[in-house]
Amino acid sequence: MKKAEVDKIINSYGADRSQVIAIMNEVQDEERYLPEETLKHIAQRLKLPLAQLYSISTFYRVFSLVPKGKHQCTVCMGTACHVRGAERVLSELERVLKVKAGETTKDKQFSLDTVNCVGACALGPIVIMDGEYHGQVTAAKARNVLKKPEAK
Repeated sequence: MKKAEVDKIINSYGADRSQVIAIMNEVQDEERYLPEETLKHIAQRLKLPLAQLYSISTFYRVFSLVPKGKHQCTVCMGTACHVRGAERVLSELERVLKVKAGETTKDKQFSLDTVNCVGACALGPIVIMDGEYHGQVTAAKARNVLKKPEAK
């Protein structure tokens, strides 16, 4: 992302330091992660310590310091999902995508992540694909969840 594009985002928030999380979120929406050079530029423009931006980036799970895939696949590993087979679902997704949880495919199409709970326990196991919740997913159905974004 070019500095001019980052500046446009910063300016849309009035270069207000209290809006740093919103600014970082918007940058990540464009880049799919927060590049080091971009964080340095934001810190400089908002007159904030770079360490503060890194602290925010590592505290909130929504932020990533490494490139993410075009499609985000998240498996809930909460207790209800776990006892209903979330481990098998995750294993199948790892096998199909050829990555481990927390990684991105080589072609940058898919990132696979886990969360502790999404609060939809009655529908477990839950897989969230690009923000769309899929309930009662089994290992056999996991591949179908991945096919949906390809049609878009």
